[in-house]
Amino acid sequence: MDAGSPDNNAETSEQDVDMEIKEAEKEEEEEREEMKAERAATKQLVPYAALVKTFEKCEQTTKRLEITEHLVMLFIQLCPDYEGLELGIGESIIMRAIGDSTGRKPDAIKKSYQKIGDLGTVAQESKRSQSTLFPAAALTVPHVFKKLKEIAMFEGQSSQARKIKIIQNLLVACKGNEAKYIIRQLEGKLRIGLAEQTVLAALAQAVVLSDPKSKKWSTGTREERLLRAAEVVKSVYNQLPSYDMIIPALLEHPLEELLDHCTMRPGIPLKPMLAHPTKSLTEVLDRFEGQNFTCEYKYDGERAQIHKLEDGTISIYSRNSENMSQRYPDVMEKIQKWIKPSTTSFIIDCETVAWDKEKKRILPFQVLSTRKRKDVKEEDIKVQVAIFAFDCLYLNGESLLQTSLKTRRQKMMESFIRTEDEFFFAESMDSNNIEDIQHFLDESIKNNCEGLMVKLYDNEHATYEPSKRSRNWLKVKKDYLAGVGDSVDLVVIGAFHGKGKRTAVYGAFLLACYDPETEKFQTVCKIGTGFSEEQLKTFHEKLKDTVIPTPRSDFMLGENPIKPDVWFKPTQVWEVQPADLSVSPVYMAGVGQVDPTKGISLRFPRFLKIREDKEVEDATSSDQIVEFYLNQGRND
Repeated sequence: MDAGSPDNNAETSEQDVDMEIKEAEKEEEEEREEMKAERAATKQLVPYAALVKTFEKCEQTTKRLEITEHLVMLFIQLCPDYEGLELGIGESIIMRAIGDSTGRKPDAIKKSYQKIGDLGTVAQESKRSQSTLFPAAALTVPHVFKKLKEIAMFEGQSSQARKIKIIQNLLVACKGNEAKYIIRQLEGKLRIGLAEQTVLAALAQAVVLSDPKSKKWSTGTREERLLRAAEVVKSVYNQLPSYDMIIPALLEHPLEELLDHCTMRPGIPLKPMLAHPTKSLTEVLDRFEGQNFTCEYKYDGERAQIHKLEDGTISIYSRNSENMSQRYPDVMEKIQKWIKPSTTSFIIDCETVAWDKEKKRILPFQVLSTRKRKDVKEEDIKVQVAIFAFDCLYLNGESLLQTSLKTRRQKMMESFIRTEDEFFFAESMDSNNIEDIQHFLDESIKNNCEGLMVKLYDNEHATYEPSKRSRNWLKVKKDYLAGVGDSVDLVVIGAFHGKGKRTAVYGAFLLACYDPETEKFQTVCKIGTGFSEEQLKTFHEKLKDTVIPTPRSDFMLGENPIKPDVWFKPTQVWEVQPADLSVSPVYMAGVGQVDPTKGISLRFPRFLKIREDKEVEDATSSDQIVEFYLNQGRND
């Protein structure tokens, strides 16, 4: 579950909320009875305190191997992204719940938060100053998980009060440091350096070491089996990102049979395969020398997966596995026309673009971004879209991931119907002649595309690799050919007051990449070019609600940091084009990887567009920044 936007009833007055809380208190007696029943069963359930101790150990180290060791017997079971559950908890609700459960005044809590910058620590300190007459039942992992799910599922007029009441009850029952991590879970940020790949590796390690024979293995044998197990579990998770399905299968079947029982299926989106950037057409030819490859237009839109189940259910998912079906009611209404009668189930990879029906052409991404993202009604839609399909991952009950792109493309074209103004197959060309590729690139630009995708076509390596940035797919943009390199997606964490004509808005911004291993935002550049005056006004208006008094504890700033005039809670991802990258004593991107104390910065960055299809955790990683830096001179 992810922390989402403020609650739907955020505008409810304080008086109304008080009345709702009184109504919600009628359910409190049932809550107490439930806690009593759980107390009797606590011996069979994992105490929440045990999980908290693991969190504490993880927070005290930055070493991934140590974190993995702490996790071997304890795992977090979360709702998959595709279920669409969001906690919907804003800071104001959390602070009120802390105050109501501990007796602290709102102003005191707000002051503590401004000083500490972490509501979890504020809750923990508030609990320490509170005395209780009767101890509450010990929290268990299943109970906490159940209550978090209830919070996510509450809707309607009384939802805000009911959420506050559940949080209050959880906080009252907390002991030790439990309150700290309850609040952090509500915010959607544990801040303990716990990346998903580490969880998967720990899960695999636990399975291997649970074998009674493991104690007799040699060190080499143990390490080999641990490595293989991690590869298997990560591969399965990439195809079926659901702990609810993977863990029961691991308990019931041998690890080597996991893929037989946990295979991809419509209704559960895969993380998409990604491409490596390249700066020249000759690099493409060098990479695919002696192999057949294909070129496709690279469309300037929003990546999507369309799924159809055997029962006829159809869903559209974003690159982040978010269910976008309600965002595209116009597409949902038309999909059936594109499907041949023989096509009973499928998963296709495609691009959604803004489309001009009169001129029969693609419109810029900026036009697509003006479409509403929530509560979309078909009659109110002004921006029309078209779907360009370029891959088929699953068809009629069969996974196609291990087949060649040639086979997948052929099956896709045999199973769907090109429909004017609505559904197209990606424009493609199969040639290894550099002049043909250059001409095709020029044509793609004329047709309002970003450039080309060049892909390995018809051998055993031309498979689809979920969640992987593979060198079997290369992307070529017109900017790359000028030697500028790949664009990057960065998070806005600060701003500088404007001068001259920009005195009423922010004149420049501090951007950061994301390190998934440490869950920290690492500063990477200051940007002040590429903006229109209208955009600066819009950003000033949108970002003012995310202003925070001090930098957060998950901002990595360095010993001599850039100090913006204003700090922001990370909410926006921007696509940025740099001229090049350099080692910097000021910025912290990838610190320690190229230089022991210095990071990497972007030189002469230029704003391109907002990436509304990306969450802040999906921004360009620190490892990618390092890779771009190391690769930038190879094709000069």
